[in-house]
Amino acid sequence: MTIDSARPAAPAAPGTERPPPPPTKHAAPAPAPAPGGCSPRAPAVSLQVRHVAVPGPEVEPLLEGLHAEYTSRYGPNDEINRYPGERFTPEHGGAFLVLVEHGRTVAGGAFFRHDGETAELKRIWTHPDHRRRGLGVAVVRELEREAARQGYRRIYLTTGPRQPEAAGLYLATGYTPLYDLGADPETVGPHPFEKIIRGSA
Repeated sequence: MTIDSARPAAPAAPGTERPPPPPTKHAAPAPAPAPGGCSPRAPAVSLQVRHVAVPGPEVEPLLEGLHAEYTSRYGPNDEINRYPGERFTPEHGGAFLVLVEHGRTVAGGAFFRHDGETAELKRIWTHPDHRRRGLGVAVVRELEREAARQGYRRIYLTTGPRQPEAAGLYLATGYTPLYDLGADPETVGPHPFEKIIRGSA
């Protein structure tokens, strides 16, 4: 899968403006096999990665999709409004990105600062019509790269007990479960994971 990374450029000092370089294209990692040995279907077209602010029109499909999914699995809740948008900005040690295909948001995710060396993943989502394409893997990999660029060495996250697909995604992308995989998910509560993304300085 080829993706174009797009992020707002920092303003140049007066009199030093120069034309921006063309967007950098890079090949995303091959999707990791899903649990059970079934590999996600790889995307056949290019996608654009966009770093976005919350709220914003490109984020709305993701937030609405997540809210519907949380409600269907856990009942009425306000999880989607739990964290203010500024926590997902680089100025506060965070990031929010979406994958855009043919002008539509098809997947995305975010992280915020958990502690001085740890980013916490949040809001990982893929549109139901675009699942089994490896987009969730691509989102996680992009977030890991951005977290490393911001100086983090560890990723932490939690997912709910009624989201086995999410747990499978994190296991497939190399995350270590911080709970007993053999326990009844409902007795565990939130399922925590971690991953070291770079060595200590």
